[in-house]
Amino acid sequence: QVQLVESGGGLVQAGDSLRLSCAASGRTFRTYRMGWFRQAPGKEREFVAVMQWRDGSAYSADSVKGRFTISGDSARNRVSLEMNGLKPEDTAVYYCVADTNLGGGIRSARSYDYWGQGTQVTVSS
Repeated sequence: QVQLVESGGGLVQAGDSLRLSCAASGRTFRTYRMGWFRQAPGKEREFVAVMQWRDGSAYSADSVKGRFTISGDSARNRVSLEMNGLKPEDTAVYYCVADTNLGGGIRSARSYDYWGQGTQVTVSS
């Protein structure tokens, strides 16, 4: 089992910045990828950004490129998401995710077998 604990959400105004953090504990030796998805009210969960520990590569959604930056520490199984230039459409519950199987596409929610409890990010206009 892997436990994921997120922190850093909150209420901000458009244009502001926030930093989300996630720490994994438990059987983390088989964690291949960690990252973030989000879900806005009435919408499906959406890929945001993920890091692959094997080669340190990072992937992000087109909607956040240039504004959000993912970083991580594979040795400590921690991942962070620096969010700049926040927009009202970024409002969502943000979930930290971990993949211990490396069996699916990076942008597919079904590839991640562990999810955090979620942290709310609200951006007012």
